[in-house]
Amino acid sequence: MARMVVIYKTPKNPAKFDEHYFNIHIPMAKQLPGLKRYEVSKGAIVALAGATDPYLIGTLHFDSLDAIKEAFASECGRACAADRRVLAPNDDDVQMFLFDNLDAYSA
Repeated sequence: MARMVVIYKTPKNPAKFDEHYFNIHIPMAKQLPGLKRYEVSKGAIVALAGATDPYLIGTLHFDSLDAIKEAFASECGRACAADRRVLAPNDDDVQMFLFDNLDAYSA
C-alpha cells in the first residue's frame, strides 16, 4: 500500500479553507482513479520536530506509487492538483510526501 500525505499549514482564513476543502476538494479527490481510502486529521495535530503550524493532514491510500502517479496524470488528478492551489497558493503553505509502506515491524 502506498500513501500520499498532504500537510497544510494554518490558512489565513480557516473557515474559508474548511468550506472549500470539505465541500469541493475532498469530493473531487474521492474520484481519483485507484484511490482506496482518504483520511483527514484535523485539530490536535502535534508537531514533535520540524513541522511548523500544521492545520490539517490528508492521507490518500493507493495500491502503489505507480498508482499515485497514474491517478495524478488523469484529468481528475490534474484538476485536484490545480485545486490544491486554491487551498495553499504558495508551496510553503503545504508539504506533500509519497511513500510505499514496508511490512510492519514490531518493537
